[in-house]
Amino acid sequence: MTEPSAGASLDGDDLATWAALATVLEWLPPALDAPLVREFELTHFEYGVLYALAAADGRQLRVSTLAGYANSTISRVSRAVSRLQLRRLVERRRDALDGRSMLVALTAEGAELYDRATPVHAESVQHFVLGALTAAQRRQLREIAGRIQRAVRQDDGWTPPAPD
Repeated sequence: MTEPSAGASLDGDDLATWAALATVLEWLPPALDAPLVREFELTHFEYGVLYALAAADGRQLRVSTLAGYANSTISRVSRAVSRLQLRRLVERRRDALDGRSMLVALTAEGAELYDRATPVHAESVQHFVLGALTAAQRRQLREIAGRIQRAVRQDDGWTPPAPD
């Protein structure tokens, strides 16, 4: 990575590109939240917790693992889990292998809500992101997002599970 020069600023095409991306970064999260909140009283972040649990072996994960998946703090994940737990969508249990760690497990009610919310979430992603792009643009977006992701952090980001 190059060192920024003193007095460096964005202008022209660089400013227009950054403005477009910054706008998407601000506008997309509430757009993804809206249908989930309206229909299921569930934020996109909370849906992500349910998604991770539904995809996990035994439908349970450590809180720290959920935080890593979400690039979030354990505190934020714990608050989301508490909200989900109040609705009986998840339950916490002590990790039998490591008594210091807490596991979060998806309940039957949580799995049912996840199953009902998934088509709504998929429709939002299609409407706001994928449907607005050609197949070639979707591949380009995946490559561009990967490059930005690696510039921000060298860790592997979330990747979907391989198809069965």
